[in-house]
Amino acid sequence: MRRNATSPPVPVTDPKAVVRSDWAVIQTLFPYLWVYKWRVIAAMGALIGAKLANVGVPVVLKKLIDQMTIDPGNPKALLVLPLGALVAYGLLRLSTTVFTELREFLFARVTQRAVRTIALQVFRHLHALSLRFHLNRQTGGMTRDIERGTRGVSSLISYTLFNILPTLVEITLVLGYLVTHYDIWFTAITAVALVSYITFTVLVTDWRTHFRRTMNDLDSKANTKAIDSLINYETVKYFGNEDYEAKRYDEGLQSYENAAVRSQTSLSILNTGQSLIIATAVTLILWRATAGVIAGTMTLGDLVLVNAFMIQLYIPLNFLGVIYREIKQSLADMERLFSLLDQNREVADGADAKPLVTHGAKVAFSKVNFSYEAKRQILFDVDFTIAAGTTTAVVGHSGSGKSTLSRLLFRFYDVNDGSITIDGQDLRNVTQESLRGAIGIVPQDTVLFNDTIEYNIAYGKPGATHDDIVAAARAASIHDFIESLPDGYKTMVGERGLKLSGGEKQRVAIARTLLKNPAILIFDEATSALDSKAEQAIQGQLKEIAKNRTTLVIAHRLSTVADAQQILVLDHGRIVERGTHQVLLAANGLYAQMWERQQARKDEELASPVAVE
Repeated sequence: MRRNATSPPVPVTDPKAVVRSDWAVIQTLFPYLWVYKWRVIAAMGALIGAKLANVGVPVVLKKLIDQMTIDPGNPKALLVLPLGALVAYGLLRLSTTVFTELREFLFARVTQRAVRTIALQVFRHLHALSLRFHLNRQTGGMTRDIERGTRGVSSLISYTLFNILPTLVEITLVLGYLVTHYDIWFTAITAVALVSYITFTVLVTDWRTHFRRTMNDLDSKANTKAIDSLINYETVKYFGNEDYEAKRYDEGLQSYENAAVRSQTSLSILNTGQSLIIATAVTLILWRATAGVIAGTMTLGDLVLVNAFMIQLYIPLNFLGVIYREIKQSLADMERLFSLLDQNREVADGADAKPLVTHGAKVAFSKVNFSYEAKRQILFDVDFTIAAGTTTAVVGHSGSGKSTLSRLLFRFYDVNDGSITIDGQDLRNVTQESLRGAIGIVPQDTVLFNDTIEYNIAYGKPGATHDDIVAAARAASIHDFIESLPDGYKTMVGERGLKLSGGEKQRVAIARTLLKNPAILIFDEATSALDSKAEQAIQGQLKEIAKNRTTLVIAHRLSTVADAQQILVLDHGRIVERGTHQVLLAANGLYAQMWERQQARKDEELASPVAVE
């Protein structure tokens, strides 16, 4: 279970670097469809039925025309109304629609369930990926990939099963009829035209695919820049960089525009070539049919039949190029989506992982070494124990590795060497769900969901009753404030909770953690972003909820941890001092120096003339 301290972290794969073949993408999709195999089989039956009826229409039309043809030697011969042929014609027309709609009905759930299942699987997988992946991701581009990919699943199924496959079935039936009933030239011209058309379409479309991929990349990059800029709206305003951001965004749009123009130019070449092949084939077919009628080897009905076949074939075939391009686009979009599923989870539950069982929640870091990157180690031989029900504080300068301890305790990363245990259970041997269920955190920067205050408090324990939420709010001393708002607990907090002040957000975070009722608490510089008055008010709540819980306090202001049972001083990833507040002051080391500097700063603030009227 242990790794060398210098071993590199598990690499996170760039989704753009993973390239699947089209067939590999289809193979990945197929199991999602085959879950409903009987619906798929029934839909295929309806598809064949629709095409049989469609091909039967020109055949009946030929018989109808032949029966209505007047004998030149007896122009006054009484015409008999061909009721049978008329009824058959109407039934075949109706059958084509009925079978087509039946196919759509049968396959609708298959398509939507596949889209739903894949989207949910990707969503779950993204939440299962390591913190390293999410720190490196570009949110705008990734969300665009997911959006296009799920849409691509629906498009691929629709185009393949509702356009390509029906056209191929109809081509097979038409060629079979021509071979058995007419001159070989009809079959030869039709077959050569089809092969030429499909070959030309595939070759040119494959050539155009890289234009589409380039457009996708540029679209994602432009979208990433736009979302990143809007998320950081206040920063943009602080520095007056609206024009700069617009210029950056426009650079992305200009690149996309150029790629789109190249794509459209190549599309025009494709459309012109397809039209040339179709026009040539139809002209040759009609020439052979007309010659047959003149020679007396074919009837007018045969001429109408052949012409109807060509129209029925080439109308959908005319869209085959468009459909094939859309399929290639869908495959490219799905490739990006499925490549997200290829991302290495890095931190995964072992095959024999068991739920964490706490009985006091004693936490022990044993000779822990850790590095985010192989060339830069963060923690060196960190060794300490937090006795059950006690509070241990970790202090040190910025960059000393304090917050890394909380990330390792949550198992966002695995240690390179050493171990972390809770009540003797190595974190790598327990399930992550049970581990994180036993730990609560009040972070420095509390980020809230863009929902109600009640929703954000209830997030600590989904399904909690309103009374439980109110009790947690009272314990966090925020209930009275919430009740004073016009909408009370239904008040929306805004994006990332921006409608609340820092102190109010921290109280919501405390209430949320109280509702979770964890065995272990982490306060990660929970009050460092607040002013002194707000800090003093909230510090009382933090101490109250820490009673009888195993607590790790990561702090910058030493006054907030002076009463901790154990204080650890981290310096460049190493524990250089440990003990109580009084012991560390008496040692006159790094802790004592930090204390003196903070006390001097506090005295300067109290003596500031700003406080004098």
